[in-house]
Amino acid sequence: MTTCCGPSRNGDRPHDDESGISEDRSTPPPAHPGPLDDAGLIDIPAGAFRMGSEDVDCNPGDGEGPIRTVTIPAFRIAAHAVSVDDFARFVDATHYLTEAERFGWSFVFGGLLPARLRDILPAPIATPWWRMTPGASWRAPEGPGTDVATRRSHPVTHISWNDAIAYCSWIGGRLPTDAEWERAARGRLDQARYPWGDELTPGGEHRCNIWQGDFPDYNTGEDGYLGTAPVDAFEPNGFGLYNIVGNVWEWCSDRWDRTESTRVMRGGSYLCHASYCNRYRVAARTRNDPSSGGGNNGFRIAADAL
Repeated sequence: MTTCCGPSRNGDRPHDDESGISEDRSTPPPAHPGPLDDAGLIDIPAGAFRMGSEDVDCNPGDGEGPIRTVTIPAFRIAAHAVSVDDFARFVDATHYLTEAERFGWSFVFGGLLPARLRDILPAPIATPWWRMTPGASWRAPEGPGTDVATRRSHPVTHISWNDAIAYCSWIGGRLPTDAEWERAARGRLDQARYPWGDELTPGGEHRCNIWQGDFPDYNTGEDGYLGTAPVDAFEPNGFGLYNIVGNVWEWCSDRWDRTESTRVMRGGSYLCHASYCNRYRVAARTRNDPSSGGGNNGFRIAADAL
């Protein structure tokens, strides 16, 4: 199964005997309750909103439409995606090993790797701009020799849905539902394409971290970033949420449908571009296997209203 901007461990990859990469599927340790009060949650009031889109940029098969009125109860959602610092506190408290660490490898965008590695590492068949990189994880986003020392305020990456659930269990929260995510992302705007309105760069101002240039060969970095940006980069939306589109894909709790185990992802990432993946629109959505993660996968926590 091929997904936008993020290949799957269980589908979009060479056969194991071609990649030379082994996997350890041992069970992760249990998590322990953590500090939900420190998570920076924002109250989203109960109410109805128009969910989905039917515009010309909808991606066939993504289930964006039809536009429908959805009423949901009040809930809370974090202003920011979970950062490297946030996740490090979780790991310090629980000694949790992410699935990427247990598998021993993760997907890294080839353009962020040195040429000597990009040319020899195996690539998924359907998304050849990715490389299956031994040792890549949240601690080493581009593999051995890289670390997160200068990215502590950036979103944690290489996070599977299962990893996100473990963190949520520890902190006492949960992942947002598909509908909750979209309601929060819209920031009180009705049917706008983006969290701030209908124009991608109003007045020439970049409002999110996505790809500029010719994907996947050249990124101009006009928005200030070639990879991830800090979790509080750019202006927040009308509810006070930062980077709700672009930067990293965010896992939701929902299954894609009743017939498969894949889970919904929302928001797009720093790799999204109009020529290839315009899923940085508020209504856009995609999916991936719950054990999959890569250099543009992260998450944001939610919780029931108090």
